[in-house]
Amino acid sequence: MAADPAVGLWKTQPDDGAYAYVKIDPCGAAVCGKIQRTFKGADEYNSENIGKTLVIDMKPDGQGNYAGQVWRPSNQKIYTGKMSVSGNTLNLSGCVAGGLLCSKQTWSRLQ
Repeated sequence: MAADPAVGLWKTQPDDGAYAYVKIDPCGAAVCGKIQRTFKGADEYNSENIGKTLVIDMKPDGQGNYAGQVWRPSNQKIYTGKMSVSGNTLNLSGCVAGGLLCSKQTWSRLQ
């Protein structure tokens, strides 16, 4: 699992003016991502969300695609999630209400 393309440190897109560094590691047969650092603009701040799991049990299909759950800190909701990795780019989407309400982000690899 160490060769999983999603494993590493990623920078999220801003959401409600804040963004985070998320560390994705193996968790069983899936990958999970925890918030490591948080920022507003160029300033780092000590968010209550540091250490919380944002990417939840994303199971790989072996083709660089994943399915699991995503937690969105700005509204405290857990979404049905999909993720794909291509090089140093991670595309993440999450949906609620049976796919009626979806949100997407593109993350960039830091490590």
